Amino acid sequence: MPGTLLSVGVIASSATFAVALISVGSAAVFGQGLAGAADAAALAAADAASGAVTGVPCDRAADIAATAHAVLQRCDLDGLVATVVVSASFGRLPATATARAGPPP
Repeated sequence: MPGTLLSVGVIASSATFAVALISVGSAAVFGQGLAGAADAAALAAADAASGAVTGVPCDRAADIAATAHAVLQRCDLDGLVATVVVSASFGRLPATATARAGPPP
């Protein structure tokens, strides 16, 4: 059975590689979701600042971020332009995303 040890090694290394790819893919999906949450929060704040929707802009952004399981870290308004920073944890790793929304210059 000389090929048995080689087969076990190939299977073990393939499984390790598959787990690594799944981890990297999961992190990429998480990052895109967090960026989407930041975009939505910034749009909500800008809409509230412009009067398109009711409410306090940064409170609206915090509500949208919480809906996406993220935490609003910072919300800055410059006229009708809203800049937000949201954060969440991917396992034990912290992640942040920043987005800006408002009318064109």
